[in-house]
Amino acid sequence: MILLSGVVINSELLNNVVEDKEISKYEILEIYNNSLHNNQELFLVGQMLQKKFKKHSVTFSKKAFLNIVNLCMDSCSYCTYKAEPGESKVSMMSKNQIKEILKLAKKYHCVEALFVTGEQPEQRYPEARMWLKENGFHSTSEYLIHSSEIALEEGLFPHTNAGNLSFEEMKELKKTNVSMGLMLENISERLTEKGMPHYLAASKRPKARMKILENSGKLKIPMTTGILVGIGETIEEIVDSLLAIKDLHKKYGNIQEVIIQNFQPKQDTRMRDEPSADEVYFKTIVALSRIIMPKMNLQIPPNLSPSSYQSFLKVGINDWGGISPLTPDYVNPEFSWPKIQEVEKNSLDAGYELKCRFPIYPEFFSFISKELRMKMKEMEDEEGLVRKEYWKDDTY
Repeated sequence: MILLSGVVINSELLNNVVEDKEISKYEILEIYNNSLHNNQELFLVGQMLQKKFKKHSVTFSKKAFLNIVNLCMDSCSYCTYKAEPGESKVSMMSKNQIKEILKLAKKYHCVEALFVTGEQPEQRYPEARMWLKENGFHSTSEYLIHSSEIALEEGLFPHTNAGNLSFEEMKELKKTNVSMGLMLENISERLTEKGMPHYLAASKRPKARMKILENSGKLKIPMTTGILVGIGETIEEIVDSLLAIKDLHKKYGNIQEVIIQNFQPKQDTRMRDEPSADEVYFKTIVALSRIIMPKMNLQIPPNLSPSSYQSFLKVGINDWGGISPLTPDYVNPEFSWPKIQEVEKNSLDAGYELKCRFPIYPEFFSFISKELRMKMKEMEDEEGLVRKEYWKDDTY
């Protein structure tokens, strides 16, 4: 038995986790089933592991979200990001528009330039091909490389999330991007069957996603990935997804953070009448993620749990992801970013100091070029994070 926060942890399996012993998939499922009757021990162990490996701080990245092009060849049942030609929400940003936002982002003391696109839009839409041609490019990835170079010139650090890029495209983007992102969402083939959320999303096929993540490991790209919680998955599918991510990180050591994202229904999607992810279930998944990957950086998006995000610090997370003082969350436009001052206060009230990081965590600095490292130095503190006086200006 181990005593945590005045509570005796009676579970032998949870004690094994605390003692850094490996646990199997079936033991993880047993811990989950036990938590259905009493989740206090699981939550306490999640918090204890967070404090052990991540201390009493929680990080975020101060970012500008650049919605480069939201035409997309996929059709996910829950996604409102995708636009069709002719819709008012179509975004196809010109080079001048990108420069204007980046310049403004620098004035707001943002650190990260998040570049997001739909899945290979030029493969499906002649409008996307024409837009690329007008800007002087043959592919979206070429445009992203150019945009990343502009971001670096303006003093921001690119992080690209553009779906299933090829090995060569990722290799080129690595030269300018300090990190990249691709959500696994779930490794279940069942969720790709007819009537399920990934049926019309070929790029969400687990084998396709895993190949991209595998390529990121081979290329030594610091990678953000994660799971989506509450889209009709089973607990076994969640655990399988987390273990797949863990195995990738064991093999390549390049998974820098795992996002645990809760499903929220959107009115203009096929899943608009489905319920939001249950909060207790969501917290249980976060705590399970921490015991499966004790040393991993774990993130939840605070805007998707606007009234309770700070309570997730008590179950194992150590990061809020990117928060923008300037641009909306184009993937979840109905959920505004919380003000950074409020996140700082709520984090402090929960016992954690808010710190600003680059879009790459300090423990992954060795993965990037000397040129990118040198550019970070002017705003870097002794911990490898962003100097407080830089991000805490009057716009933060």
